[in-house]
Formats: sequence, C-alpha cells, structure tokens
Amino acid sequence: MDIFEKLLKHMGPIGEHSDRAHGYFAFPKLEGEIGPRMKFRGNEKIVWSLNNYLGLANHPEVRATDAKAAADYGLATPMGARMMSGNTNFHEKLEKELSEFMGKEDTTLLNYGYQGIMSAIDAICSRRDVIVYDAECHASIIDGLRLHQGHRYVFKHNDIEDCEKQLKRAEELIKANGGTGGILVVTEGVFGMAGDQGKLKEIAALKEKYEFRFLVDDAHGFGTMGKTGAGTGEEQGVQDKIDLLFNTFAKSGASIGAFMSGDKAIINYLRYNMRSQIFAKSIPLPLVIGHLKRVELMRKNTDLKNKLWENVNKLQKGLRDRGFNIGRTNSPVTPIYLQGDIPEATAMCLDLRENYNIFCSIVVYPVIPKGQIIYRLIPTAAHTDEDIELTLKAFSETKEKLDKKVYEVAEIPMV
Repeated sequence: MDIFEKLLKHMGPIGEHSDRAHGYFAFPKLEGEIGPRMKFRGNEKIVWSLNNYLGLANHPEVRATDAKAAADYGLATPMGARMMSGNTNFHEKLEKELSEFMGKEDTTLLNYGYQGIMSAIDAICSRRDVIVYDAECHASIIDGLRLHQGHRYVFKHNDIEDCEKQLKRAEELIKANGGTGGILVVTEGVFGMAGDQGKLKEIAALKEKYEFRFLVDDAHGFGTMGKTGAGTGEEQGVQDKIDLLFNTFAKSGASIGAFMSGDKAIINYLRYNMRSQIFAKSIPLPLVIGHLKRVELMRKNTDLKNKLWENVNKLQKGLRDRGFNIGRTNSPVTPIYLQGDIPEATAMCLDLRENYNIFCSIVVYPVIPKGQIIYRLIPTAAHTDEDIELTLKAFSETKEKLDKKVYEVAEIPMV
C-alpha cells in the first residue's frame, strides 16, 4: 500500500472540512498593522484572536528597535547552532535579564516554544523516570510526553486529590524498580483554552510529602500575571517553588522564541543536552535585540499590564452580566461556551464576521466534545471601550439567533 494513500482517504478531523473552511474559518488572512482592528477580506474587523496581550506588536519603541536591529545585523546573524558558532553577548544579556525578571538563577533561550518544551522533557527524563501531568496540558507538552520512554500518569485537570493519587502511584513504581528513577510534575500557569490558572500553590505544597521536581509552562502567564508580570507563580506566591519555568515570547512578547529558567546547574545541563537547540540555528540577532526591548518595557512599564486587565475585566464582566457562560477563567483568556454543531458554529462565525465585523476564533469538535462551541477571545491592552461594547452587542444578538435556531444549516457555509 502506498503510504500516502491513507492520507488522501481521510484528511483528519479538521482537514476533512478544508474544502469549505480553507481561507476563511481555517488559514484566514488578516492584513494591516497588528492590533485590535485589522482588515479581513478587505473590510475592517475588531480582532480578538491575537495573543498580543500587552499591545507590544506595534509599540513604537519595539518597532524602532526591531527595524534598527534588522538593518544593523540582518536576519542571518549569527549563523549556526548556538553551541557551535551562534552565541553572542546579546543572547547572554537576554538570558541574564530574563533570569532577573523571573527570579531564577539562570535561563536558556529556546528557538521555538513548541519544540523547546518537547526537547526539555526529553532531556530531563530517562526511561526509569515518571512524569505526572495535568490532563489539559498543551499539545507541545503532550508531544514531549510521547518522546518519554518511561511511565507517565495523568491527573484530572486541576484536581489536587487526583494529582496526589498519581504521585503515590509514581512513587510506588519507582520503589518497585529499585528506586533509580525520579518524578517530574508538569502543569501550566494559565491554561490557554479555558483560561483558568493551574493549581501551582497546591501542587508546590505536595513537595512536603513527595519527592518530585516541578515544571510549569507559563506561556500565557508571562507578562500578564503577577504584580510585576513575572507570571502565575508570582501571582500565587510560589515562584520560588517552581523548579523549571517555561515561557514563550509568542504571547505577551508579540514575537517568537521561548526560554526556560531555573537553577543554574540544571539550566546548564539543558543547554548542553536539548537536541532541539544543539542541532538548530541560533535565534537571529534582530529577534534577540527585539526581545531585550520587550522585556525592558514589561519590567519598567506596568501600565501596559494594568490596561490589559482593565480591558479583561470590562469584557468578562460584560459577558457575565449578559448571561454568557465564560467558565472558570481567572486570566485574560476569555472563552464563551455555547451549544451547537460545527455547521451552526461556522454559520454564527460567518454572521459575526460579515455583519458585525467581529473576528474571533471558534473551537469545535474534535478539540472539544460534539455539540459544543467555544469562542476564545483574547483581550489586549490595545483594545478600546468601543471595541468591547460593539463586541458585547454582537454576541448578545448572535446568541439570540443561535437559540432561535437561525444558524441551523446542513453543512459548513461555502464562503
């Protein structure tokens, strides 16, 4: 059998809709300056789908720094993997700044968040180690777990009782294997779909009863959570109890790349053992210099974070006051939970975009159970009160249409 034959027979649960979805519901093209209002198919939309939390994508100091760094160094510099020929003083300066911001001894840069956390898990855990992780961890963590040749135990989302149960199982397995393995617990600071914070404080407290190391993916917490913006660990008062702290520049940093912070000896081990970094080109200097400016603005200007939370509170209160279910979010991530199948969801999304000029992302089966719809809104510091009010009005009216079955269609609309 031709290995490609089976791929062509079934495009996958999302890909099977590609003939109707592509270019509109999937792979849409937003145009213009990144911000709360952009062009989609030639018309201006209020955009709620960008993780530009602090509005840094088009901050004038950021744009000027990015442009100058690109002009000074080009995108090629430095060439080669960082270990071989791609290290610079700027890379090391950024790591130092991030360590100070996170309150950790050391930091290592990662070319990409997705491959970075996968590679870190692979480097840390051997076949005799056990990983205990939250059921709703990000896909990058799940893929990292797939690389793990040892045992892994999942606990119900944010269920500390179940987490402890899995820790007991892990300890028993290690004991049965002669005590040669260790335990890594993995969760998230802010869960990117539902917006709820991970139970970092409660998991950290379990260290008094169990021996394990604690890895937190705080991609959505970096820059948005905590008094200084250092993240969800700071927010919950347990930053010092987190052994490895993973963050990305792809959210609040409005760029690309990531980093891991922790004790100096462990970070140095990762620096010399993460295959995704050893065998990949170093982050280009314009990005590194741009990251330095972003971190500087985050640290010296908490007004950006304060404005973000002002908008978060207005949007979330407005939705709750209008009877919308936004779940358990206690972060900027704002989900709206509705009932309906994929064709209904796409018809409603079409109405929002074409008649209300609201662009936001929908989540449907197989990411969530059949019969459910989630709109995930990402408020930013750049949104205005007018953006929020128009969006609340649009959702109130389209929700009424959804309840009256106006959007019942046989298949995804062809756009």
